[in-house]
Amino acid sequence: MGRRPAGTVVNVRQLYHTIRGVQDLAATERESTVSRSLRRRCWLWRRGFLSRSDAVYDLDESTYRDYVSDYQRYVRSKRINGTWSVALSNKLLFHRVMQPFDAHRMAVYGMLRDGTYHPIDDRVDGPAAGSAARHELADGGPALEAVSGTISGTESDRTEGRRERDAPHTTRNAAQRVVERLEAEERLVLKWVRGGGGNNVLLCTRTEDGYRVNGDQYAEVEFRSLVSNLDEYLVCEYVEQGPFGAALYPETPNTLRIITMYDEAAGEPFIAAAIHRIGTSDSAPLDNFTQGGLSAAIDPDSGTLSAGAQPPVDGEVEWHSRHPDTGVPIDGAQVPGWHRIRERLLEIAAGCSFVPYVGWDVIVTDEDGSFTVIEANSYPGLKSIQVHGPLLADDRVRRFYERHGVR
Repeated sequence: MGRRPAGTVVNVRQLYHTIRGVQDLAATERESTVSRSLRRRCWLWRRGFLSRSDAVYDLDESTYRDYVSDYQRYVRSKRINGTWSVALSNKLLFHRVMQPFDAHRMAVYGMLRDGTYHPIDDRVDGPAAGSAARHELADGGPALEAVSGTISGTESDRTEGRRERDAPHTTRNAAQRVVERLEAEERLVLKWVRGGGGNNVLLCTRTEDGYRVNGDQYAEVEFRSLVSNLDEYLVCEYVEQGPFGAALYPETPNTLRIITMYDEAAGEPFIAAAIHRIGTSDSAPLDNFTQGGLSAAIDPDSGTLSAGAQPPVDGEVEWHSRHPDTGVPIDGAQVPGWHRIRERLLEIAAGCSFVPYVGWDVIVTDEDGSFTVIEANSYPGLKSIQVHGPLLADDRVRRFYERHGVR
């Protein structure tokens, strides 16, 4: 029997992902709360857009071609990173990919599977020492050489003397280990190893009379039951945002979403778009735009913010020059240490050039531009980006999408 042509496997894989993408597109349209006439919906569908996009973008015959459509995002942009998309969609693998940039990755203490705790980078010296090591790396100290190599199996050799495993525990019971960690740190993030968009993320806090998870109160027995039933969840440090983000809205972590693209002709990555996501009382405990958070565009040269856009429930986008809950100015505010953040993130993107299309989620941790990458996305959502204007109006961005078959 002859060998199957290699192209057959590729075509089958692409067909599968195309079908899945169209299914996701249809499901999203069915769930939409935005009402449009049948005639308008047909106009949108023929051009690849969902009704929800019509409430966010300025779509007409003269403008729609400048926007990345929902079809292009759900179906075609998923192909850009190819098999390496798993390096971002699997959060544990991404944690390993970020190993050379340890100054900018959060700690992942362990994984929960079937009620069992599996250590990943639990430390004897605890979060304070880990934080100190990351600052040493960010400042170019001696530990920088320990993680400047490429990803390999020599992590313990490069980080010897700076990181250690926890001493052996008497139990690997998932609930017990999470409770112990919360006793030490008071806050943790539990996140599913797969998936994005803020889904399946649990922000856990130790309180005087139990635990709080995403704002809901749990007695200890309820919390232990919750943790025991989690499967393939990572136990991660809670990254404290700096004064700037906390002042905007202290009830949520407020992240930067920065999209980088790798320009093969120039042999370098570039920033295609950047926004500051800011939580509100509608989106808490997270800052997600689709759940009612704000999106403020970041000027790529100065780091200055625009007014914050808030998605409509049904109607038009609302624009806020000040935060609707805290009253803190947004329009004209400046991301602290933006130039340092921009240049360092481009260095990281260059080190991950085998993944040419990345949506980075970043928490700024001080006023000097120190930051932690908490997640990365292989086909990032674009409504919070294109609410500020169409991506394809930028020639370099358009060429990137054309080169990768999205346009």
